[in-house]
Amino acid sequence: MLPRLKQLVDEVAPLHSKLILLIGPPGCGKTALLAALSEQALAEQVHVSVMNLGMELGTRLSKLPNKQRRLQAGNLLREIADEHASGDLLLVDNIELLFDVSLAINPLDLLKRLAHARRVVAVWPGEYRQVGAGTRITYAETSHPEHRDYSPDGVVPFYVRT
Repeated sequence: MLPRLKQLVDEVAPLHSKLILLIGPPGCGKTALLAALSEQALAEQVHVSVMNLGMELGTRLSKLPNKQRRLQAGNLLREIADEHASGDLLLVDNIELLFDVSLAINPLDLLKRLAHARRVVAVWPGEYRQVGAGTRITYAETSHPEHRDYSPDGVVPFYVRT
């Protein structure tokens, strides 16, 4: 599976949106695959580490007053991404904080924006669903306050199976 992902990471480089989402059920190995991609890059003399977005963004947001968090979340995410990106590659895990309703942001849109400047490989904590003749990228159940439902436009899905 790692060779296929590595090939896909190389193939998205010339695209306008270079966002690859690792999608699969909980416990299928998405995080482990992202770590293996990081190790492979290190073996090729490219230093790239996996950014724990929840921890990094949560730490910075906690230093802001509640009213400022919503306004600064996107800017902070870009700062963190710039600090963690190695060249044109950014590996992202633990993005659940982006779905917090108090932040009032669009997580997929933020990831797509990051992927205009560099290749981004992110673990998606939701599902890629077949709906009628099309597909949707979702997060949380419909009744959950953090539920999101997106078109897969501008995203390259990579399915991770156990």
